[in-house]
Amino acid sequence: MAPSLTEGSQQRWLLTLLTIAIVALSLVPSLRLLFEALGDLAQGSEAPLWRVLQAESTWRALWRSLYTSGLGMLIALALGSLFAFVITLTDIRGKAWLVFCFMLPMMIPPQVTALSWLQLFGPASPLLKSIGMAPPLGSPQPLYSAEGIALLLGIQSAPLVFLALRTSLLSLPRELVEAARISGARQAQVWGQIILPVSRGGLIAGGAMAFISSLGNFGIPAMLGIPAGYYVLPTLIYQRMASFGTGVLAEMASLSLLIGVLALAGVALQQAWMKRSRFGLVGHSGRAHDFSLGRWRGGVTVLLVTVLLAILVAPLAALVVSSLVPAMGVALTWETATLNAYHEVIGRQGATWRAVRNSLWLAGGAAVVLMLCSLPLAYRLQRLPQRWQSLALSAIELPYALPGVVLAVACILLFVRPIPVVNVALYGTLGLIFVAYLARFLVVCLKPVAAGLAQLDPSLEEAAQLAGAGPWRRLGGIVLPLVAPALFAGGLLVFLLAVNELTVSALLWSAGNETLGVLIFNLDEGGESVLAAAVSVLVVMMVATLMLALSLLAPRLPKGVVPWQG
Repeated sequence: MAPSLTEGSQQRWLLTLLTIAIVALSLVPSLRLLFEALGDLAQGSEAPLWRVLQAESTWRALWRSLYTSGLGMLIALALGSLFAFVITLTDIRGKAWLVFCFMLPMMIPPQVTALSWLQLFGPASPLLKSIGMAPPLGSPQPLYSAEGIALLLGIQSAPLVFLALRTSLLSLPRELVEAARISGARQAQVWGQIILPVSRGGLIAGGAMAFISSLGNFGIPAMLGIPAGYYVLPTLIYQRMASFGTGVLAEMASLSLLIGVLALAGVALQQAWMKRSRFGLVGHSGRAHDFSLGRWRGGVTVLLVTVLLAILVAPLAALVVSSLVPAMGVALTWETATLNAYHEVIGRQGATWRAVRNSLWLAGGAAVVLMLCSLPLAYRLQRLPQRWQSLALSAIELPYALPGVVLAVACILLFVRPIPVVNVALYGTLGLIFVAYLARFLVVCLKPVAAGLAQLDPSLEEAAQLAGAGPWRRLGGIVLPLVAPALFAGGLLVFLLAVNELTVSALLWSAGNETLGVLIFNLDEGGESVLAAAVSVLVVMMVATLMLALSLLAPRLPKGVVPWQG
């Protein structure tokens, strides 16, 4: 018995060491950033942090970040709450397709969203040229503005509001609604006095997530703001890094710290508001009875479809049309239609295949490594005391909660010099992007696995333990087969998010190490908008296919693993 106990103890120690290593991967870059930003405060006014805080450009970018993110949050609240209330609480038809189409913009890379809208409006729009509605040559591009940036930020983050509010609405006890109806309350009274107050927490959570997501978004402000000289904090960091290189790392750390503080303050404010808005609900949780729309159902359906046509179908149609013409500003006709852009990016452009290869390697490798780590990590965390479990989860969630540009600067600071002892240099290589992806997307893979483990009957593992099976044996022989669908879904979500990522890789890429997100951004910035449109169309097709695959897998997964499923 003694050897068996010793072996079990060793296995537990291995699991504990693995947990510590993974948590350190999440926490160390942020600590390095904090040290760099605050390390030279003794220099007084010459310290990088004070120089950044005294610069007019910092406060201008800060105000612009707050303005575009705040306006984007309001747009996201309007769109997300409209779809959440109608789809969750009414008898509208085609709910599954409405949810899928509404969630698609969140999964489409922000630079693709920006490019599709740029090619929908303006005097050079091939789609508007084709239907004879293009404004006169020389007309300004309306999206090159703060309001244009905010509009697209709102559309991109509206699904976050939808998910948060829908969660609140699905937990609304049906007895509450039934009691009000039996008491003779009209539908307007039920909505105003029961549903809206109870769902206020979901609205606050969704609004906060939309604001924080917009604050750290790089792709949309870069493609709409940089051409107009309108810099927000993430694009200001990018512009400084592109102009001055690693010589300004201390100042970039200070700017990144400023964004990080804003993001974490938003999270703290959200949690405080959530506590004040919390209701003690009594009764069975579950969806309330569908409100009958009656003669309004057709009109409401038309409204939702019209919104989807405006925010999803029209921009994607403009993107497809732009990829089929020889040049921007040319109308699409039978004579001008051509597949030259696709032939160019697929057959002649070496950068395309290099970017595809890099993106697939990074996203696929990150998904596989995180799948291998997530199961033992979730297994070990589940057995920790609640306090230590909460601290570990907070550390793991930090790289995902912070804006991507903050993590990128933190990784540059951490790996700008070769790693001691092994003397391996990661700076300027794909390895640095890979490490950043591991830290950023760990929580995405971990949460579905943790949800799957929480649903397992502990008696199965207890029986195996009584039979002498150690932790690794139980993990591989009992736990793994039961949580495999959740593990696979987590890996697929990581791949879906990482394959088109731009915010982190925009600061970490180097020549020959482009990713798909960087390629689209560089093509458009270099004036090759038609080629950028062709690559973007291929990316959207890939995203939609992966989302469909996850939807087909959803019935075998724990509830909530696939965000757009009920």
